[in-house]
Amino acid sequence: MGQAKTETSREQLYVELWVSLASLLRSYTAAHGLNGDRQATVELGEDQITVRHGNTWLDLKRNGANITWSRDNGKNGMLELTEAGTLRNSANEEEMDMVAEAWAREMMR
Repeated sequence: MGQAKTETSREQLYVELWVSLASLLRSYTAAHGLNGDRQATVELGEDQITVRHGNTWLDLKRNGANITWSRDNGKNGMLELTEAGTLRNSANEEEMDMVAEAWAREMMR
């Protein structure tokens, strides 16, 4: 019973982090769009986040702590949500807000 409760708590944490990631993407795309009076849409689902701005898009899919992402330009990758709120790939680990800001900046050019 203890392990099931731990796994449930961990999944709840990943859901909260997922919602936070969508919120960060909304905030950063809005901030980057202020100068040009441009807006992006951010759609949040239980296991998917889609960000669109004109012809550009970012698609994120979550399975537990694992996130696969793809972009309109053919770039893609895999990340892992950590319990500390960072995103980790095979090479490094970054704060979630830094990753969201970089994606937003690239999309809102």
